[in-house]
Amino acid sequence: MALTCPNCGNAKTFLAKTLQMHVVKAGGAELELSEQTPPAMLELLCDDCDTELDFGSIDSEQRREMLLLLGVG
Repeated sequence: MALTCPNCGNAKTFLAKTLQMHVVKAGGAELELSEQTPPAMLELLCDDCDTELDFGSIDSEQRREMLLLLGVG
């Protein structure tokens, strides 16, 4: 299945919501980033109508390409 919104037919722009966690250490006057996780994909929405797309039903090559583009590990 190609990346297309089932609601409005949009096949051009999508909103990928990701989450990335950071561990920040406070040492006196300085902050230090000590650890960060790769981003995780939370949801994929149509940018035109906000319909959520089923990421699992997208063509595996497009799914892989999107995960690489977003740096999702």
